[in-house]
Order: sequence, then C-alpha cells, then structure tokens
Amino acid sequence: MIVVLLRSIILYVLVIFSVRLMGKRQLGELQPSELVITILVSNIATLPIEDIDIPVIVGITPILSLVCFEVIVSWISLKIPFVRRLVSGSPKIVVSEGNIDPEVLKELRFSADDLMMALRGKDVFDLNEIQFAIVETTGSISVMKKPENESPQRGELGISLQSEDPQQLIVSDGRIRVNTAESIGLNEKKIRDFADREGVAIEDVFLMTADSSGNYYIALKNGGKPIIRNEGE
Repeated sequence: MIVVLLRSIILYVLVIFSVRLMGKRQLGELQPSELVITILVSNIATLPIEDIDIPVIVGITPILSLVCFEVIVSWISLKIPFVRRLVSGSPKIVVSEGNIDPEVLKELRFSADDLMMALRGKDVFDLNEIQFAIVETTGSISVMKKPENESPQRGELGISLQSEDPQQLIVSDGRIRVNTAESIGLNEKKIRDFADREGVAIEDVFLMTADSSGNYYIALKNGGKPIIRNEGE
C-alpha cells in the first residue's frame, strides 16, 4: 500500500511539472499537439500505479521524453511559421463583413448547427449582429459584432459608424505574413513603408497589426511603448 502511495505521489508531481512546463493553457485552449501529449502523459502515468510490477522509471522516462519533445516542437514552431501551421493549423475566417463563408465551414467540417452553437456560446443569437468571426486553431470561435450591436448599442444612441473588419496580424517576430497582408489589401512594400514612417526596421518588430484603412499597431521586440496610428484621429 505504501509503495502504491509513493508511486502515486511521484507520478503526480511529475505530471504537474510536465503540464506546467508545457505552458499555461486551459483544456479548451490546447493546441492539437498539446492535447495529444496531455492524453499520452495521463495514460502513461497510470500504468506504474495500476501495476506495481512495472518500475516507476518506465513511466517517468516516456513522460519526460514526450514533454521535452513538445517543448522542442513549440520552440521550433515559434521560429518557423511553416512548422507552426503544420502542427497547429491556422485560424479560419468564417464570417467577414457580415457574410458567412460556406466553403470555409465545409473545410472545417462545421455544420450550421455547429456554427450556431459556437455563436450562442459567445452570447450571439442573431446572425445579423455579426461583423466578423474567426475559428481559432484551438477550435474556439472569436466574434466581433457590428458596431451598432455592441454594448451600449451605438445604433440606439444615433451614432452611425462604418462597419470594418478588425486589424489582422501582418508581422510576427520580424517576419511579414504576406498572405494575411494581401487579404486586407496590403503588400510587403506598403508594410515596410509603415515601418519606415515610424523609424523602425521590420526585423525589430515583435508584432504588427493593421487594417485596410491604414490603421496599425506596432510592438517592438525590445519592449517599450507601442506605436499606434489611427487615421481617424
């Protein structure tokens, strides 16, 4: 009995350490690779507890190996966008400018019921309220309502605003995301012009978001105050 208790404590501490090492995410926010590792670690940890004839080291070794592998893959994913897309996929825009994209829903294998259920989880019950919605790599959905449907509702206050999609991430860790930029009507030259205007190099940019109207937000790798430009101000 004492042996089982000691094994349980050792493996419990090891699993807690492994989960902490992989990062701070809730279960519903796990990337596919993280979810797979979590399931494997939990299954492996139970084997030495259920069968005392199995040495504890037989459980510890594969757990540490899997966690180290996940940490290495995560580090590589941060440096190489292709690997990040291969392992975690990429977000998919399902609603843009108020229009639902059936092809993207079909690609995600989202039925109309799945979409409605996800939207209800975001307190959206009327499709006409949605300006923009995107399915994240974790499978969750992020929703931006039309300006007149935000709280407090600007439509009720008599304020008329033009509906625009939110800013998109166009530079990540010093690398320009050409496809994303092109989706909002920007090219690499225009993005570099934005950076030159602010006196910074693209290679020094940690992240940059922008929209089709020329508004952008720049955060530098060295920290400090972000650079914000709003053409409407």
